Amino acid sequence: MKKIAILMGAALIGLSSIVTPCFAEKIVMAGSTTVLPIAQKTAEVFMDENPSMDISVRGGGSSVGITALIDGTCDIADSSRPIKEVEIEKAAANGRDPVAHIVALDGIAVVVNKSNPVSKLSKKQVKEIFIGKISDWSQLGGNPGKIVVVSRDTSSGTFEAFGELVMNKEKVVPSALMQASNQAVSQIVSQTPQAIGYVGLGFMSGDLKSIEIDGVMPSKETVLSGKYSVTRPLFMYSNGKPQGATKEYLDFVKSKKGQELVETQGYVGLK
Repeated sequence: MKKIAILMGAALIGLSSIVTPCFAEKIVMAGSTTVLPIAQKTAEVFMDENPSMDISVRGGGSSVGITALIDGTCDIADSSRPIKEVEIEKAAANGRDPVAHIVALDGIAVVVNKSNPVSKLSKKQVKEIFIGKISDWSQLGGNPGKIVVVSRDTSSGTFEAFGELVMNKEKVVPSALMQASNQAVSQIVSQTPQAIGYVGLGFMSGDLKSIEIDGVMPSKETVLSGKYSVTRPLFMYSNGKPQGATKEYLDFVKSKKGQELVETQGYVGLK
């Protein structure tokens, strides 16, 4: 009987050594599609270096992520805008305490189709396009044709930031094509000769043409120097002071290696 007990004990120890890694520490992230490439890349590398970690990443928009943090259905909310006072109040009512962590800087690039001859606009002209005051490319020295305005939807932090930095909180023209992600905006503009939209720097590609705003192109250098005016920080929000796995991951994102990964995704690192 003793021999059987010893063998069973040894078997259980062996089994536990196999099973234990399956009980990974889990982090759930949700929110901004602008921050999404940063979250996906850093999570991938962090999990490679820490096999006991399991990080789930999904988009949905900044408002979606912050709401999930307030409701307790995610550990980290990705956001391309600061949290609003009303959201802080809702969080407090739910016993939650959102704490901001700046993880990168970003320039919001105004983009057109590659075939569009227009390459320079003032911030005032961009605003007048998006409110509908300027409606034809011929008014800007371009080829005659109705301007197709493409915007992010209202759950987007990029929409909010663009509204603050460019629109002076005026409403986007009702005919605008409202999109749920940077990728959707990019796709429509790249396929529509008369379209104009805006995306985070990380979503710039050879299929799009970036517009010079008030004589300045969006780039890492102009964002860091402050010369490019349509610039904002990108956030990850934790519930209270981060602890455990959440702290380890956020520390990694803000580390030198994490910030190098930020830059590989087309954004501007903090270090």
